[in-house]
Amino acid sequence: MQTIEIARKFAVLGENADMVKAYKLALNEYKDKDSAVELECALNILQFGADDDYKIAYTCFKDLYNRGFARDDILAIMDRAFYQPNVKTLQKHYEKNCRLLAKYPYIFRQDFLPFDELPIIFFPYDDNQYTPYYVAEQKFGEYVNFRHPVVSRNFFKDLEKPILAADVFSQYELEYLNDNVRKSEYVARENHIYLHYTDWAVFCAYLQVLDLQALLKDKKIVFLIEDEIRQYPIDFKERFGIDYGQYELEPLHIREINRLIWHTQLSSDNGGDYFNEIFDSHPNLLAMPSIMFEDTVNQIKNMEDILAKTANPVAAVNSFDWRNKKLLLELFNLRNRSQKDILAAMFLNNQAVISPNGDKTARIVPALFFQPHFHNIYYNLQVNERSQYLLYSEQYEKVREADVFRGFKYIKTFTPLRSITASHAATMKYKCYSVEKDNKQYIKEEKETGQERKKYFVIDDAIINRVLNRSFMIDWQDRLFKDCRLVRFEDAKFNVEATFRALAAFLDLPYTDTMKYCSYLGEHDPLSDVGNARGFSLDAIYLKNAEYANDTERAFIEFCMRDAYKFYGYDFEYWDGQPVKKEQLTEWFDKFKILNKLMRDSRYDFFLSKTDDIIKKQEEIEGKKLSQEDYPLVQKQLVEKLTDNYMLQINAKRQVIAEILMQDNLQFINRNGQPLHMMPMLELDSDLLEMPLYRSTTFPKVDIEVQEFSHEEMKPLEETD
Repeated sequence: MQTIEIARKFAVLGENADMVKAYKLALNEYKDKDSAVELECALNILQFGADDDYKIAYTCFKDLYNRGFARDDILAIMDRAFYQPNVKTLQKHYEKNCRLLAKYPYIFRQDFLPFDELPIIFFPYDDNQYTPYYVAEQKFGEYVNFRHPVVSRNFFKDLEKPILAADVFSQYELEYLNDNVRKSEYVARENHIYLHYTDWAVFCAYLQVLDLQALLKDKKIVFLIEDEIRQYPIDFKERFGIDYGQYELEPLHIREINRLIWHTQLSSDNGGDYFNEIFDSHPNLLAMPSIMFEDTVNQIKNMEDILAKTANPVAAVNSFDWRNKKLLLELFNLRNRSQKDILAAMFLNNQAVISPNGDKTARIVPALFFQPHFHNIYYNLQVNERSQYLLYSEQYEKVREADVFRGFKYIKTFTPLRSITASHAATMKYKCYSVEKDNKQYIKEEKETGQERKKYFVIDDAIINRVLNRSFMIDWQDRLFKDCRLVRFEDAKFNVEATFRALAAFLDLPYTDTMKYCSYLGEHDPLSDVGNARGFSLDAIYLKNAEYANDTERAFIEFCMRDAYKFYGYDFEYWDGQPVKKEQLTEWFDKFKILNKLMRDSRYDFFLSKTDDIIKKQEEIEGKKLSQEDYPLVQKQLVEKLTDNYMLQINAKRQVIAEILMQDNLQFINRNGQPLHMMPMLELDSDLLEMPLYRSTTFPKVDIEVQEFSHEEMKPLEETD
C-alpha cells in the first residue's frame, strides 16, 4: 500500500496524528511528481498538524503556486490562512511609518500609496520571516528575515564622501548604518547617510515591515527617491542653513562601539599573527594583537568588581592607571554598565598606543578587532542514538557564553585556515621546546623549594587533537557565526591584495594603505614571535618541518580531515585518496614514529618524577623497604610499565576516533540536533589574482632562503596536558 493511501485511510478513521505523519511522508514522495497529491497533503497538514507543521504546508503552497498549479485556489488559501490574520498589523505599521516620514525633514517626496495599491504583499511565515508576493508578476519571492544579522555589502568601502547606499530593505542593515555612522555634529562636517531608493512604490511597500521610528530620531538619514540621487551630496549649510564646521570634534564614546570583528583562533600555528599584523594600523579599527581570553575575562571582571565597589568618580579615576582619565570617568558613570562596555573602554584607552593611525575625524565608528587566544583548542565527541556526533569544545563554550560577546549588536567573524598538516608540524615544533623548557624549570623549582609544582608538562596526542578540532564547522544557529568567512592562510600569502581587499569588503572596512604591509605598533615587518615569518615572506608555506611530522602522520591527518581538504580546495599531498580499512589503522599508528617517541619520552620523564611516591606507598603496603641496589631496576621497570600502558590507552583511543572519522556520511550536529555547516570560504576577485589559487601540490615554486632557528631562541607556548 502506498503512503498516500495509508494517509487517506487514517483520515477516514479519524486518526489525525498518524494521518499527518503519513501525509508528511507522502509529500516527500510526491514532491515535483504529482501536484494534486502535494496539494492534498499540504491541506491536511495545515488543518490537522501540530503548531509548527503549518510551515510545511506554507512552503508547499508557495512552491505549487510558483509552478502554476491551482493558482486561484492556492492564493485564496494563503490569503485566508496567513495574510488576513495579519493584514491589520501590516496596515497599521505602514500608516505609522508614513506619518513619521511625513514629518521628517530629509525625505522630499510625500505621495505615499494607498495601502491596497502597494505592489508587494508580505505573507508572514513566522515571527521573523515573510514571503513577499509580487502583485504584477504574480509570483512569491524567497523567505526574508528583515532582522537577519548579516551585513551583506561593503557600505564603508569609500569614506571620502558621505555614505551612499541603494535599496537597503534590511532592518538590521538600516540600524547598522544608523548606529555606526557618526553624527555630523560629532565629526564637524556633513556626514549623513544617503539612502537611495530606485522605485518609490517598492519603497512604500517595504514600509509595511520596516520600523523607522528609532532610525529617524537622530536625523542622520537622507532619503533620495529615484532621480533625486542627483542631489547627492547635499550642501546642508546652503540648503538648510546648518554649518557642521562650527562644531568641535567629539571623542569616541564607549557606547558608540557596538561592532565586533571576531578574529577566531581555529587552532595553534594557523597564521593568526599575520592577519593581526595586516590589520594592526587600520584607521577604522580598535585593534590589539591576540590576547589570552582568560586573562581578558579576568581583567574585565576585576574592573567590574572594583567599579561596583567604588563610591565616587574621583575614587574610580584613582583606582586605575589609565592614560585617558575622561574615558574612565565616562565608564564609571554609565548606567547598567556591562562587560562589553568595559572591553570597549579598554580598547579605547589603548588606542593611542595600539592604533596610532586611528582617524579622529572618521565618518564611521571604529570596529573592535578582537582575537581572544587560547593555549590550544580542544574538542571532544559525544554520540547520540542515531550515530550523530556532537562536537564539544570547552574553549568555544567559554566564548559562546561570555557576556562580553553577547553585548555586541553587530558581529563579523573570520577564521584563518592553514594547511592542516603544515599547521600540525609547526605546532609540534613549538610544543617540543615548550615542554623541554618548562620541565627544566619544573625540576629546578622542586629541588629548590622541596615542594611539588602544579603541573608537569608533556607532549599530548597532538594528531588526535588535531583531527578532532573541526572549528571550521559552524553552528549556523549560533549568533557568533551568522556572518562569517574562512580565509586560507596560503591565499593571504600568495595573493595578498586579492585576499585582503576581499576580507576588508566582507568586514565592511575600507581597503587602506595600512593593509599593504605588516606592522605591530607601527613597526613594519615585525618578528611577532621567534621563528615566525616576517611580513609577506613565504617561509611559513615552504618550510615543512619534516623532523616534527612524518609522511604517515600527515597522511592520517589528511584522511581524517578529507572533507575539509576537499571543501576548502587543498590537494592531498600524503594520503593517496584510497579507501582505508580498519586493519590499516594499527599499521599507521605504529608508524607515528615522531609523535610516539615524543609522547613516550615526555611521559617517561613524567612517570619518573612520580615513581618515588608510588614505590614508597608500595613499600608501606608490603611492609618492607627496597635496597639501594634494587631500587633503580624496580624504578625503571615501573616507569616502563606505566609508559607502555599509557601508549596502549592512546592507541585504543586512536582506534575509536579513527573508526568514527572513517565514516563517509558522518554527521556532526549542534546541541539542538541540527547538522553543522562548513564555514563559507572567502571568495577572491579573480581579476586581482597575482598567482593561481593555492592547491598544495601545484603552488608555484620559488627559490627562497628558509630561516631556521634553534629551540633556544623560541618562546614557550605553555601548553599542558
